[in-house]
Amino acid sequence: MNLSSEFWDPTVIWFAIGLVILLLELLVPGLILFFFGIGAWIVALLTLLFDISINVQLFIFFVSSVILLFSLRKWVKQLFMGKIDSSVDDKETTGDLIGEHAKVVETIIPPSKGKIEIHGTNWSAESDSQIEAGEIVEIIGKKNLTLKVKSLK
Repeated sequence: MNLSSEFWDPTVIWFAIGLVILLLELLVPGLILFFFGIGAWIVALLTLLFDISINVQLFIFFVSSVILLFSLRKWVKQLFMGKIDSSVDDKETTGDLIGEHAKVVETIIPPSKGKIEIHGTNWSAESDSQIEAGEIVEIIGKKNLTLKVKSLK
């Protein structure tokens, strides 16, 4: 058994190419190289089972990689990164702040917005009356990402 001839076996070469591409995916996020790595492993499996010319191997590599990329990328991305739902209810993000107290960090002069700080985060805020910086306010509502506040004075 000659080790150098086994190293140059197409199955080993395609497997190594696939492994390198999959490792590169770790450095270049985007989940694109992943499918080319899998495509290389598909060719490695096929060269293990069949005697295939290099032209056919390259064709199978590109076709299988592109088909996998376009058909499975969205599903695999959700699998690894979690599903991102763009229809999140505002109540889940700001609704739980209603009724809480916050500190005004930028004077609110209607109709312009000011800024309040709550839980270490600054939010845009509006009010029906002028509220000076440093005052404590109660959050009474929301409109998109702007909180409606009233003075506690």
